[in-house]
Amino acid sequence: PAPDSDEGLTMTAALPAAVADRLTRILPADRLDGVLASFAAVKDVAFRINTLKEQLDAVLAGLRAAGLNPRPVAWSPLAWVVDAAAKRALTETPAFYQGEIYIQNLASQLAPLALAPQPGEMVLDLAAAPGGKTCQMAALMDNQGWLSAVEPVRDRYFRLKHNLDQQGVSIAHCYQKDGRAVGALTPERFDRVLLDAPCSSEARFDLNDPDSMAHWSPGKVREVAHKQKRLLLSAIHALKPGGVLVYSTCSFAPEENECIVHAALHKLGDAVEVTPVDIPVLHQPGLTEWDGKTLNPQLAHSVRVLPDSLVDGFYLARLVKQRSTQ
Repeated sequence: PAPDSDEGLTMTAALPAAVADRLTRILPADRLDGVLASFAAVKDVAFRINTLKEQLDAVLAGLRAAGLNPRPVAWSPLAWVVDAAAKRALTETPAFYQGEIYIQNLASQLAPLALAPQPGEMVLDLAAAPGGKTCQMAALMDNQGWLSAVEPVRDRYFRLKHNLDQQGVSIAHCYQKDGRAVGALTPERFDRVLLDAPCSSEARFDLNDPDSMAHWSPGKVREVAHKQKRLLLSAIHALKPGGVLVYSTCSFAPEENECIVHAALHKLGDAVEVTPVDIPVLHQPGLTEWDGKTLNPQLAHSVRVLPDSLVDGFYLARLVKQRSTQ
């Protein structure tokens, strides 16, 4: 349930001031209180059943035998949830240890579904760690094709490799490399590219855990935005003409979302196009204006997932490469 206005004001005050201000400017007035309430909600645990390891019915039977009561998600047969209090029990099941499930917020599961990689294709995950989306794409591809997974940070790279092995992914080729260089190294090689970009993680703020906000600052937003611009250009250069790219973040900041895609469109002109994407959760269109600056009207085709008691906030843009950028 949404808080009354006094509760909403309290929650706004508890967020970093720049984030609270941004939300009041981005969100429709009738959605603001619900989004603010989501920052304090104790969210149920979402997970994805990994069909590379076991069939759906067998996994569910095992979880129920362990005393759990998984509930289905209407828009994905492989997405399920359990009560927040059951998280530890879920992580102690054989299904968890054997890689038959992967704990993954529902918002995170949207990006691979929007990209829709197909068996036999060449696919690039340009910021892959810890690997949840990479594993999901491998499952969508039935472990057929080629999946390049890039991660520059050493410990995150090895965590990525561990998760891919545990989840039974056999088509992944991992590279410890700065994603900003990949487009020049592999020009127009991939049928599809996912760039779930490193971001300020505003959508993961938890008012029950002040540490979740401790790293954030306006300077952090500017820092990651600079990196995101170069990553997106690299991702576009790595994409074949006619190929599909999904750019996503778990930030509310337009500087990390619409403004990044706008900059790519401005630089590359009609070489790329933002295309509509169907998202089966509560969302609003991407912004076409921010801080007095008019943005490319195509950005209305991108989407902002609005967080609730289960789904985290998320931004997602689907781009199609119309011609070579070489």
